[in-house]
Amino acid sequence: MPQKPPSFKVSLSFKNRTMAYFYGQIEQQQRILQRVQSILPEALAKQARHCIIKDRKLLIYTDSAAWASQLRFYNNAILAAVASLTRTPVETMKIKIISSHTGLVLGPKRRVKIPSIEKIEVIRNNSLSIPDNQLRLALLKLSTTLEKLSGKGVQKDSFGCDVSSYK
Repeated sequence: MPQKPPSFKVSLSFKNRTMAYFYGQIEQQQRILQRVQSILPEALAKQARHCIIKDRKLLIYTDSAAWASQLRFYNNAILAAVASLTRTPVETMKIKIISSHTGLVLGPKRRVKIPSIEKIEVIRNNSLSIPDNQLRLALLKLSTTLEKLSGKGVQKDSFGCDVSSYK
């Protein structure tokens, strides 16, 4: 008669202090995040993604530098709100930006949109008629850079003439 395979428990059902510690850490981080989000305005609260306390520092993770600068305005309010949730006092707050360097990327990677050659030529041609020398040079540099980035650019000499016409 074939033997019945031994039954086994799900690994999380065993009493494991290490797993219990990590679950406790996760719960604490979620409580801190909820407290931080509760004192922030609604639009800004959505941008606070994760909160971690490490070495008397509160680390708040967000998506961009723009949101990070907005969160810094609430430094004192956030530290005061989190004080009651921690055993040791939190002295400083740091804002971290979620990126490929942190290992977590939210949303698709954005790609640069290069205008068409026709639009680049419009920028170049219109820049020649601008009386402000500094603005004219900036637009000429912009059109040259866009042309190089597009990879379809026509090589020009220092006078703006097409180099292929020399051949």
